[in-house]
Amino acid sequence: MASRSWWREGRKRPRELGVVERQRAADELRVGAGVAVVAARFGVSERTVNRIREHDVLVRRRCSLSGFRLRYEERVEIQVRCEDGQSVRRIAGAIGRSASTVCRELARNGGRERYRAQRAEARAQACARRPKPGKLAGSPGLWAQVRARLRRRWSPEQIAATLKRDHPDDPGMQISHESIYRALYVQSRGELRRELTGLLRTRRSARKSQGRVQLRGRLVGMVPIAERPPEADDRRVPGHWEGDLLLGGRGTSAIVTLVERHTRYVLLAPLRDRSTDHVIGVLQDRIQHLPAHLLKSLTWDQGRELAAHARFTEQTGVPVYFCDPHSPWQRGSNENTNGLLRQYLPKGSDLSIHDHAALDEIAAELNGRPRKTLGWDNPAERMAVLLGEQGPVRSG
Repeated sequence: MASRSWWREGRKRPRELGVVERQRAADELRVGAGVAVVAARFGVSERTVNRIREHDVLVRRRCSLSGFRLRYEERVEIQVRCEDGQSVRRIAGAIGRSASTVCRELARNGGRERYRAQRAEARAQACARRPKPGKLAGSPGLWAQVRARLRRRWSPEQIAATLKRDHPDDPGMQISHESIYRALYVQSRGELRRELTGLLRTRRSARKSQGRVQLRGRLVGMVPIAERPPEADDRRVPGHWEGDLLLGGRGTSAIVTLVERHTRYVLLAPLRDRSTDHVIGVLQDRIQHLPAHLLKSLTWDQGRELAAHARFTEQTGVPVYFCDPHSPWQRGSNENTNGLLRQYLPKGSDLSIHDHAALDEIAAELNGRPRKTLGWDNPAERMAVLLGEQGPVRSG
């Protein structure tokens, strides 16, 4: 067998076979001739004969690849023309492919100088094998961190962003949110799948989108959202809140939800009933500990529970603005928060069993979640900066 360092030792370069001789060698190997016998007959090394056999196997192999993928014969043509010094565009025209296809093929396989058709074909076939194991399946440490965050009711997007921030120099500890969803909905099975999808906020067995349209009545003397200060629209100024009621099963129980637009900070409070006097009183109690610079406005939908909005504004100094009919997106932060709360307070459940302490605990967990819109800070951190020395918001 010829040494690979023949050029250093000053020996003659090993003999290279022509196209006809290579085909004859491949035919003999195909009918059962030994590698050593073929090497001796053609005066080449056993290493060369092994390459001829690998080449013949690749040519004869039938792959169920798309016609958009490069064939082995095309890769051989690319190698030959690269050795001749032809340009990428000329090579692409010769094999009937786009120049970008040839450029990517060369880039992923060592460039023009190091490109070899056999290695490129073997790599392509290895990458094409299915099914592929997911990244989580092959990384127990990463899977443990993802699962721990799922148990804390974080979304896959939150998990992916914080892992990237916590491990900036370790790609093995980073994963996309789509890979997490794929692991939950595609790669997991049976009890494991039910457990993991149950940790997501929607708890759905398949990914899908849903829309909701809310029908509300009209209130007397309400101020439309169009008259809300422009500073509230761009969220740059804190102190503008959005509010709503989250209903329990059959509408017999409810809680108040408040979200600050600038920080996405959440406040919750239980309700005894949905009368306007009681709701107004609960709102007053809930915001009484907030400083004046964090009480600039409140945006509500057109629910009858805030029919006494004028009295609320007179007693608290907080103006109330009402959304347009059938326009829940005008209270986007609150709508999103109500969706998050369904992880803790499922639809159809009795919300009257949750007292102030239980709701404060839920709010604290929500306020501790990293948020994409806050640059992956959490609402509690942003609110702490605004409160300064005043400390956390207390329950009413």
